[in-house]
Amino acid sequence: MRILVTNDDGINAQGLKVLEKIARTISKDVWVVAPETEQSGAGHSLTVHSPLRCRKISAKKFAVKGTPTDCVLMAANVIIKKKIDLVLSGVNRGQNIAEDITHSGTVAGAMEGTLLNIPSIALSQALDFGATNPKVHWANAESHATKIINKLLNVKWDKDTFFNVNFPDCSPDKVKGVKLVTHGKRDTSKTIVSCADPDNKPYYWLHWDDEGTHLHRPDSDIKWLCENYITISPICLDLTNYKMLKQLKEEIEK
Repeated sequence: MRILVTNDDGINAQGLKVLEKIARTISKDVWVVAPETEQSGAGHSLTVHSPLRCRKISAKKFAVKGTPTDCVLMAANVIIKKKIDLVLSGVNRGQNIAEDITHSGTVAGAMEGTLLNIPSIALSQALDFGATNPKVHWANAESHATKIINKLLNVKWDKDTFFNVNFPDCSPDKVKGVKLVTHGKRDTSKTIVSCADPDNKPYYWLHWDDEGTHLHRPDSDIKWLCENYITISPICLDLTNYKMLKQLKEEIEK
């Protein structure tokens, strides 16, 4: 099996080292193609107004001056040029749950792999962003990821679907189990904080409120991750609202 490992925290991120180690428990043919610098929040974006530059670090490790999406495309079309059997994206420093998946570069790496018809999995390690010096339990992913990945590889995947895996903010021995879940929706929102520089000119920071609670979906990633379960969500790239399509088709087209 030829595995491509990427992320959005950058080529020097600890989570990337963890995921490379995990990938090597599954296959000896592991390639790493990751962003030169951190790309958190880049989502499924492409670099279209500047050239993509690639730096070779070792035989199968490359840094790309671009987004996670760019990295997967570069790996498939320029760097590896052979069939890739699996894309692993992460391990992200921080959970990617609920609406996070629309912003996450980690999730986007798996998304682009799926668009290229490669089985893909995004992996993230939850942490307490409210803590002054939050501890990241990398050992959690190291202990549990291989078994989860192998289980997912042994089931049938629907077309245009990838898996989003989150490890809870606890030590490996405190993990209660694994839950297949929906991705939730928080009841809190992002806000813009206004500040002033020494010249009294305004600048702004994006701020996330507390995690809050989840809306509408009791069997969500938010709920179970907070209860120390590993969560797995199958995410489909088809964004069509088929119920509304059926309801409105005759009325709009007539």
